[in-house]
Amino acid sequence: MPHKIAIGLDFGSDSVRALAVDCQNGEELAASITYYPRWKKGLFCNPILNQFRQHPLDFMESLTEVVCSVVKQLGSVAKNIVAIGVDATGSSPAPLDRHGQILALRPDFSENPNAMFILWKDHTAIEEAEEINRLCQKPAYSVFLKGCGGVYSSEWFWSKILHSFRNDEAVKKATVSWVECSDWIPALLTGTTLPHIIKRNRCAAGHKCLWNEQWGGLPSYEFFKDLDPVLVEELPYPLFKETYTADMAVGKLTKEWAEKLGLNENVTVSGGAIDSHVGAIGAGVKPYSLVKVIGTSTCDMLTAENEQVKGRFIKGICGQVNGSIVPGYIGFEAGQSAFGDIFAWFQRFLGWPLQFYARNNFTHLQEFYEIEHDLLNNLAEEWYKNKNLEYLPIAVDWFNGRRTPYANQRLKGTITGLTLATDAVAVFGSLIVSTACGARAIMECFVEQDIPINTIIAIGGIAKKSSIIMQTCADIMKREIKVSDSEQCCALGGAILGAVAAKVYSSVLEAQHHMSSPISKIYKPDLHLSEQYERIYGQYQQWARVSERQYV
Repeated sequence: MPHKIAIGLDFGSDSVRALAVDCQNGEELAASITYYPRWKKGLFCNPILNQFRQHPLDFMESLTEVVCSVVKQLGSVAKNIVAIGVDATGSSPAPLDRHGQILALRPDFSENPNAMFILWKDHTAIEEAEEINRLCQKPAYSVFLKGCGGVYSSEWFWSKILHSFRNDEAVKKATVSWVECSDWIPALLTGTTLPHIIKRNRCAAGHKCLWNEQWGGLPSYEFFKDLDPVLVEELPYPLFKETYTADMAVGKLTKEWAEKLGLNENVTVSGGAIDSHVGAIGAGVKPYSLVKVIGTSTCDMLTAENEQVKGRFIKGICGQVNGSIVPGYIGFEAGQSAFGDIFAWFQRFLGWPLQFYARNNFTHLQEFYEIEHDLLNNLAEEWYKNKNLEYLPIAVDWFNGRRTPYANQRLKGTITGLTLATDAVAVFGSLIVSTACGARAIMECFVEQDIPINTIIAIGGIAKKSSIIMQTCADIMKREIKVSDSEQCCALGGAILGAVAAKVYSSVLEAQHHMSSPISKIYKPDLHLSEQYERIYGQYQQWARVSERQYV
């Protein structure tokens, strides 16, 4: 009997990845990646203003391209595809009209950034997030922040909606609901985009939208009215009631999408979830395994048994939600607002002269690009083989604000301890160390609140490609770090969820047993270096406290 196949779709910040997986043994059969065309050109974004918007056509066109590519690679066995599972970056909401259409898909809003998906890294709503935090100081509303670690972020759902409504009257009047990207893609594929029938995923609702079982769903009508009456005057209350774990089926492919993708209409589409949570599933997360999704930023995922949590809310993280990762377990999220983005910034910083000369010396253009491409690897290797920790500058990794512990997007990165002898290699080393120190601070946030961490698993591009960064993390965290073998753990997690939704398996845990990624490498801490890093970690904490006071 032919093996059933599930496709996982991973909608990242820059691209969408599709992965076809054999449901019986987890073999990765075909993969494809497509970069969003408008995003690649920088359209609708303004980094100076921290504005990052994504046009829905980027998602739709790229989705079609990657799935068709995978189907073509599979050839005749593509007929065995039974499910599609979806994840997306979050919180990335967009406004819907009464017909269930993203406003930017209408001619009158096609070029309006406020009518598009507001990407997670968009920080234009800092003031609105601060208003939510101030309102929750009132005793009647203080409970609503407990489910998201005690601080609401400008990266999340309600602050973005409020900012959009306050700054764009036309969008406000045309909008009847808002939808997370991780909910919209499954709804789009199954023809269930009407606002009153969209299935909202437990993951995004709990971690980003203030939804929690303990207070019966979303915050009270009075809370939203006191925050800003526009939220109850322009939107229905509650915006939604029910939420669904990502292993639940949303429906089957519509005829239109089946034809576009070269699939049949019997393909089941599972519920969506945030990419990092689904990546943890692909990595084989178990209770008390900290799964670090390391890319442009990091998301740190952890599951625990209800008995360990005992009804407590863990402070300083990005939320805890029952069933947000694996149904039946409490799911926790934390993370760093910038990780790989910090290294990319330093490459741009150092690469400016190369870019300048490349623009003015076309005969050496290719040579310049090759030098720039290898710049970070060469810096890392030079620092690691000749590192002098005694004179290392101390950097704080808040170049895009701080996500955990205790979200604060107003914070800025710092580099201290510079002298006339400090060179580019030492500064890059300080940036590597700062990201590892930030990772340790997140781990300690859990452990100090009696949530044990027994295993650390790393996934993502940096985890696979940079042994120096991973070894430094192991040395500073004083823990073994296991690296997942799969290049596409988030898409693999989507395929696992799809397999459960299609009834190939009865639970996520059962599907993980057959399909999740093995471990390819283990980084063990160098105890001698760990002792030296202890002093640096203390200085990191000290400078973090000093830096934070500058932005109060």
